[in-house]
Amino acid sequence: MDAVTERAGARELLRRVLDADGWTSWDTPPAAHPDPSSSYGRDLAAARDRSGCDEAVRTGEGRLRGRRVAFVVSEFRFLAGSIGLATADRIVAAVERATAERLPLLAAPASGGTRMQEGTAAFVQMARITAAVMAHRAAGLPYLVYLRHPTTGGVFASWGSLGHVTAAEPGALIGFLGPRVYEGLHGEPFPPGVQVAENLAAKGLLDAVVGIDDLPDVASRTLNVLCEKPPATARATDPPFSAPPDIPAWESIERSRRPGRPGVRDLLRLGASDVTPLSGTGEGESGRGLLLALARFGDAPCVLIGQDRQSQHTGHPLGPAALRLARRGMRLAAELALPLVTVVDTPGAALSAEAEEGGLAGEIARCLADLITLPAPTLCLLLGEGAGGAALALLPADRVLVARHGWLAPLPPEGASLIVHRTPSRADELAAAQGVRSADLLRDGVADVLVDEHPDAADEPEPFCRRASAAVERELSGLAPGAPAVRAARYRPEP
Repeated sequence: MDAVTERAGARELLRRVLDADGWTSWDTPPAAHPDPSSSYGRDLAAARDRSGCDEAVRTGEGRLRGRRVAFVVSEFRFLAGSIGLATADRIVAAVERATAERLPLLAAPASGGTRMQEGTAAFVQMARITAAVMAHRAAGLPYLVYLRHPTTGGVFASWGSLGHVTAAEPGALIGFLGPRVYEGLHGEPFPPGVQVAENLAAKGLLDAVVGIDDLPDVASRTLNVLCEKPPATARATDPPFSAPPDIPAWESIERSRRPGRPGVRDLLRLGASDVTPLSGTGEGESGRGLLLALARFGDAPCVLIGQDRQSQHTGHPLGPAALRLARRGMRLAAELALPLVTVVDTPGAALSAEAEEGGLAGEIARCLADLITLPAPTLCLLLGEGAGGAALALLPADRVLVARHGWLAPLPPEGASLIVHRTPSRADELAAAQGVRSADLLRDGVADVLVDEHPDAADEPEPFCRRASAAVERELSGLAPGAPAVRAARYRPEP
């Protein structure tokens, strides 16, 4: 395991994360105490003396960059942060109060899990804590988790793994089974390097590894998105659309494939603020080829799902894991009632045995189903290439923007030409016939608004990204979620 540089206690963590005016405790003394002369009573007394706390968690409220927040922070020096009945009472009371007062909740566990001295009665408290956390989430309130060294057992398997966004401190031991228990049961050490924060982040189980002194900025940036709503005023009237020059479809396709063309990462870097990348599905998959982030475009916060052209063109095509990552973003937008922005820019989904066996087609279908039925406003930006089912999976939305040289087709034109003409050499001819251009999409109602290029986004990446970002902000303002039938109606052919 990587070295952990420090183990900050609960008070120290709160001092370094919350604003300097301090915090207010919500804790009340434990309602019941075991016999002080018993072994467990003596353990509790020693824990109180050693930690300066009366239980294994501190709860309360404070301000983070001026924003009022609630917190539940473990104190590992109190019986290894273990969860007993009194600990659970304190956690549940804090979560329920945060829900009632509509406060975002920050959880910072550091725990060995269930308090063995209290047995099964303590063990089942994890279900009770989970129920309180899920009620908080169901109320549309953010729940952020910061896993500290060490977090294991039932705490990791319950309220430690339910965050909308989850980070961990560098080098922290994080795992279901404590390594000492594993070695005692199996007679050999647990494989090294597995239960380490950095490894879990690489596997898509955590969103980030963050030092304590960087945590206030990261958490504040995250809450700047999760706690805000887009401007309520209705979006401005669509900018006047004049028919674009008669650019051949094949010219747009070639321009969309230029190496210097800006992608979703450029859009976020040049046109967004409060960007917080989220890493992985939370289920052991990283989903490379697709980027999931929280971001703000002007005054409009959103969850953003973007197909990453750079990653796809360097060996990471969109596979089932990337689509499961997209669906995580959809769930996040739905639960927190945030607008969802999808960015379509893909040469096509992965073509491999692994993709087939991983359920690629089913994940495309589920993305479509989730997006069409999402109870949050949706906006799609067709930024460049739009080939096949991978593009379609992120397309249906309440509003659709399209870049001048963005295009949408059932297959890359070379593949379509192979099917129709038995040769890829007639791709340009077939693309023209299929109506793939931005002008065709606007004419047919598949897209609503053009984001212009002068003459090509690759020649003016920064001005183009700023225009695209301004268009996203304008469209998100006042955007309301449409019913599934309304979202699908745009694809109904005119009689």
